[in-house]
Amino acid sequence: MKAVILCDGKPPRLNQLKGQISDHILLIAADGGTRMAQQFDLIPDVIVGDFDSYRPTGNEEAEVIHDPGQETNDLEKALSIALQKGAEDVIVFGATGKRLDHTLKNLSVLKQFDSKFKSLIFKDTYSDILLIQSPFRTELPKGTSVSLFPLSGKVEGITTKGLLYPLHNETLQNGVRDGSSNRTVKKEVEIEFKKGDLLLFINH
Repeated sequence: MKAVILCDGKPPRLNQLKGQISDHILLIAADGGTRMAQQFDLIPDVIVGDFDSYRPTGNEEAEVIHDPGQETNDLEKALSIALQKGAEDVIVFGATGKRLDHTLKNLSVLKQFDSKFKSLIFKDTYSDILLIQSPFRTELPKGTSVSLFPLSGKVEGITTKGLLYPLHNETLQNGVRDGSSNRTVKKEVEIEFKKGDLLLFINH
């Protein structure tokens, strides 16, 4: 099963969101993400959160789950529901934008939950964001802008193929060297690394 989660960050483009919505997906609104659903005339299957941003009216067509726990944020609550309901592939909208501390927290949540799903991708107006495992291979149009970011602070032994600025058993480290604004020169892209947590941004 595929799940789409709406958070309370910056909304995506209409066509970007609508392209992921079908009758066969589980649509979860994470607290304030309910407003995004309303903005795009979508009816969630589930609304979950501590409801500090969205106040249920009692007239919702969705299953409403109040989880007041403060040890988890609304995205964690939504991902837990997706797991409970059997989702294997998850796309999250609204996990980025607005407050930077919320974005950074959600990237930490991405690391926490990534291994629990077949795929877990954050999508926003600018990028698809995923935590990749080594070795990683994908196909992208030539000329696609991509960035690599060491989520763990330091990622060692990175080797890439198919990028304009290749890496050969090299290290990316916050405050020392980053991997932003690279570009694909081949359709097939390969990335391997030896240690650390590596984010891939596929930029639109």
